[in-house]
Order: sequence, then C-alpha cells, then structure tokens
Amino acid sequence: MLDLTLARAGPTCVRHLSDWGADAITIHAPGASDEAAAARDNSDYQNLHRGKRLINLDLKSPKGREVFLRLAANADVVVENMRPGVKRRLGIDYSDLKAVNPRIVYGSISGFGQDGPYGDRAGVDQIAQGMGGLMSITGAPGGGPMRAGIAISDMTAGNLLALAIMIALFRRERTGMGAYVHTSLLESQLFMLDFQASRWLMQGEVAGQTGNDHPTIAPSSVYETADGHINIAASWPAQWSTLCEVMGRTDWLADERFRSSRGRVANRDALKAVITAETRTRPSAHWVALLETVGIPCGPIYAIDQAFADPQVRHLGVAAPVDHPRLGPTHMVASPLNISDADKTLRGAAPIRPDHTDEVLTEVGYARDEIAAMRAAGVV
Repeated sequence: MLDLTLARAGPTCVRHLSDWGADAITIHAPGASDEAAAARDNSDYQNLHRGKRLINLDLKSPKGREVFLRLAANADVVVENMRPGVKRRLGIDYSDLKAVNPRIVYGSISGFGQDGPYGDRAGVDQIAQGMGGLMSITGAPGGGPMRAGIAISDMTAGNLLALAIMIALFRRERTGMGAYVHTSLLESQLFMLDFQASRWLMQGEVAGQTGNDHPTIAPSSVYETADGHINIAASWPAQWSTLCEVMGRTDWLADERFRSSRGRVANRDALKAVITAETRTRPSAHWVALLETVGIPCGPIYAIDQAFADPQVRHLGVAAPVDHPRLGPTHMVASPLNISDADKTLRGAAPIRPDHTDEVLTEVGYARDEIAAMRAAGVV
C-alpha cells in the first residue's frame, strides 16, 4: 500500500493496516533536513509510523508522477489526506490511478468532505471537535466549550477509513474492482456523537454539558472517596436497588426523588450528594472490591502511568515491546484488535530517513542507473 498521509488521521488508518501485515510505503518529498529527519524519532511519530518503509519522491515533477503511477499499478491500496484539490492538481486522484489499476482501493481523509461548501478548507482535530458538537457537551455545566483530551476526530476518521478500506478490499474479492472510499473529520465527529446525535435527530433534544455525570442515566458518575475518586455506573433499576442495599441505604429506595429512573436523572445533584456522603467514608479500593462482588460496574480513575501499571492492562499487552535500532528497547501502543492465530507483534520502528527508495523502485522495475538519474535530478 502507498501512504501519502501526514498529521494524525491518515497515519492512524495506515497504522491499522500496517500492524496486521500490509507493506506500507510512505512517500515523502525529497529535501528533508537532518533536523527534520531526527525529529522522526520522537514518540508520537514512532508510534504512528512504525513498521513502514520510507521513500522520497517528488510528486510535483512529471517524472515523479510517472514513478508514482507505476507504484500504484502494483499496489492494492493508496491512502492520502491532502486537501481535495491538491491530488487533482497533482494528477494522482482516484480516476488517475484507476486508469492504471482498476483494482486499486483509494482511501481519502479530509477535514470536511471531498466537496461541498467547505470541501477545500483545511481541517484539524480541534476544529472538527468544535464544529461537530463535541465541545458543546464536554466539560462541566456552564464551564464553556471544552475539547476532549485526545485527538478524537483524527483518530476516529483514521479508524473508520481503515474499516472502509477493508470493506472495499472484501468487496473487491466479489466484484474484481477497486473503489474510492473516503471520510472526513467532521463526518467522523458527528458519527461519534452517537446517542447524543440521535437525541436531536429523533427527539429534538439539544444535549448540553453534564460534566462527569452521564447525560441520560443516574447514578453514573464520579464519586469522591476517602482517598480519591471512583466511577460508579448503577444504570439499571436492578443495579440501583443493589447499590442501595450494599451501601446499607435501602431508605433511598423509598425516597420519592429516586424511585424512578427519570426521577434519579432529574434529581441527579441530590442523588450524587447522598451517594458521595457514603463513598467518602471508605477508600477507593474498598468500594471497587465491594461493588464488583455484586456486579455493579465501577473502577478507579487512573493517571496514564497508573493505567499502564494495572494488572489487566499488563495482561492484555497494550504496551508492546519494540527493539528500536536507535533508541534501544522501548514500548509502543499495541493494536487493540485481537485475531485468533494471528501474530500481533509490532513489526519495528518507524524509519527516519528514506532508506527504502532504491529498494522500492527496484521492485517495480527501475534499473540502478535510472534511479541514479532520478536522484541526480531531485526526483527521489
């Protein structure tokens, strides 16, 4: 597969496919400085681009475009996240590649879609979080817009494009033809609103900020303990009854404010106050152990280092070992996918220099002297 992506959304898509065996060839323009190359050893770049091959190719030159089309003729997948007009100006859009390889699956991520009134706008994660409604429902009531703590629009767009590419590849087994698949940060963010979006579309309800409280269920929130905080989600009526019993507060069951699910949501502040008065009396570990024994979802609230130290996280192998050729033994975030009888060992570090240029061009038939001439002309 050919990787023309930068930033985060596109590389996230490619990483999914590369982690599971795709030969991902990342294409960069010639002329990166030594400083820029060295910066590729930072943790973010390494985590996003591990296991790929890297080549230099000037797509703006006629010869570079010719080389790219030859690479595409031998590829299964191309992924790009340029502004929609850029690939057309370069002559490397889906129609150009389909002409040389009808089986190609061409995947695109943009900020706002491939066309329409915002089609040519640049888009980044936080802009999509704002325009996609997420920042209006994140944070404490009255606290003003709040972004999520991760690049959720970027990550979701990358995840969804990887899924779309796999669907297109599966479809190709039946039809023999490739496809153009695409998504955008804006579409992906709106999709991730999920039930909050359907509340508006089907019921006319515009969700607001509810902080750590679940917007439609109670009790489901963060509760202070004697030594910190925990999450408790007693979402169903039976769980609510069990929570009252295990906390020794069966009187709550008779409280008119809390007798129905609707009442508990309407009186969420009062409900949270009485539960917190109980949880403050014991440490977090006590409550987690107690509630787990009776089947009420609960858990500690970790900092990132604590999350990776948790025994279940260690068991799952989320921190995958990588023998980095320059940094030595290290760890990266493993694929969250698990497939029986498949090896999910990470395939290695991300390259920092285009050391695979000659190798890749040789594989598609270029002779050594042709490659040397292209290098002298600045094409590679």
